[in-house]
Amino acid sequence: MLRWILGGREAQGTVEKSAALFIGEEQPKNCFTEMQVLKGHFDIVRFLVQVDDLSAGDQHLSVCVFQTGDSLIELRGHTQQITAMISYTFIRGGNAHTALITASSDRTLSLWDPDSGNRVQNISDLQSPVKCLLVLVRLDVWLSGGNELCVWNRDFELQCKTVHHSDAGISAMVELPKNFIAAAMDKEIVIFKLNLSGSDIVVMAMRHLADHQDTIHSLIHINDGLFASGSHIGELIIWDSVDWTIQAYEHILWEEPARDGQSEFKLNHQKQIERSIQHMSSDGEYIVAAVGSGLYVYNVLMKSVVAYRRIAHDSNVLHTVLQRLMSCSEDGSVRMWELQDLPLPAEPASSGFFGMFGTFGRSSKQTGPPAKKIPEVPGLRSLELIGDLIGHSGAVQMFLSFKEKGLVTCSTDHLLIIWKDGEFQSQLRSLAVFQKLEENQEL
Repeated sequence: MLRWILGGREAQGTVEKSAALFIGEEQPKNCFTEMQVLKGHFDIVRFLVQVDDLSAGDQHLSVCVFQTGDSLIELRGHTQQITAMISYTFIRGGNAHTALITASSDRTLSLWDPDSGNRVQNISDLQSPVKCLLVLVRLDVWLSGGNELCVWNRDFELQCKTVHHSDAGISAMVELPKNFIAAAMDKEIVIFKLNLSGSDIVVMAMRHLADHQDTIHSLIHINDGLFASGSHIGELIIWDSVDWTIQAYEHILWEEPARDGQSEFKLNHQKQIERSIQHMSSDGEYIVAAVGSGLYVYNVLMKSVVAYRRIAHDSNVLHTVLQRLMSCSEDGSVRMWELQDLPLPAEPASSGFFGMFGTFGRSSKQTGPPAKKIPEVPGLRSLELIGDLIGHSGAVQMFLSFKEKGLVTCSTDHLLIIWKDGEFQSQLRSLAVFQKLEENQEL
C-alpha cells in the first residue's frame, strides 16, 4: 500500500501571472490525464515526504493512500509551523521499522509512528527551532540543524552537539564520506566530522568553505564523490566530497530587457540581473537548478551546460526533479520538460554566463569571477515544454513522485492533487475487471 503524509504552514503572497509559456490543451507527451483533488487542510501545505511509499506538512500531518487518496490518520501535536521533516528506517528485533521525524517553530522535535498515528517521542526544550534534518543510515543516528548541530540516536537520546552558531543557523546538510557532514550556514559551508569511540560520538567543525558571496539556499548530494551548493545571487559550486575542493564554479547571469513605458533610450538598454538558486536536484550525472523563474540543466561529468530556459514559469521555480524532468512554481503550475536537439543556433549567452564552469581546484575565496562571454555552447540542447498540469490556484510548493503510478503536488491553496497516468490507470481498471470476472466464474 502506498502511503504518504502531508501538511502545511504559513501563508504566501499573491502571485501576479503573465503568459510566459502556453502549450495549449493538446499535450500528447503529457501522461498525467487523470487527477484527484484532496481537501482537508486549513492552511498551506508545504511538505510531502515519502515514508515506505509515504508524505508530510504543518501543525498537523495526514497519512494518505496514494491510489485512492483516502486519509488514514491525522497526526496532531505541534503548535506552530513544521520546519523540517524526514523519514527514518531502522532495524529492531530483526524487523525494519519506519518512523517520521518532524521539527517545528515551536522548538520541538517529534517522532511519529505512521502506522498507529502515535507520537512516540517528543523533545520540547530546544534552544532554537530546527531548520533541517539528516539521517545517517550507516551510523544509525540522525542529525538536527539550527543554531546548533545535534546528533541523536534512534531512541531520541542526544549523543552530542556543537556550540551555538550565528543567528542564520544551519539551513541544509548533506552526508559526505568518512563520517563527514557538510552544513550550509549563511554564506559558508561548514565541514563537520563525527568521531566515534565505542558508543560515544563527538562532532567537530573541521573546515569553513567561504567561497560563496551570498546566502546559500540549496545544498545537495550529487554522487559519492561530489556535492553542490547554490546561492542567492546565482552562484553554483560543485565540490569534491573527500577533499572539499571546488571542481566547478558557475555564476549564472543574464541580461533582461527594460520594461515597456520607459524612454526609447531605456528600452534599448540591457540590464544584467542576478538570479537566486532556490532549488536543485541531481541524478548523479546531471543537475537541474531552479534559478529565478528559469531552469538550468548541467552535465556534472562533462562540466558543461546541457540546456537552459531563462523563463520557464511566470514566477519563481520552487521545486525540480530530474527523474522525469519537471518543475513547479509560485505561479501555481507544474510543468513537464523534454530535452530536444536545437534546430537553430542556440540563444547567445551573455557576459558572465557559465563563465567559470570548469575551474578546478580553487581553494581560496574569490572577490568575483572574471566575466567571460561564450557566444556558442557546444552540445547545447533546447528545453521544451511538453506538459502543463493546471489545477492549483496558489503557489505549488513541491511534488512527490510515485514513478509510473503518478505524483502528488501540494500548494498554498490548502489542496493536494494526485496526478495519475491515465493509460496506466486504465490498465489497472481493466485488470481489476478481469480479476472480478474470473472470481465470479469460479463461484
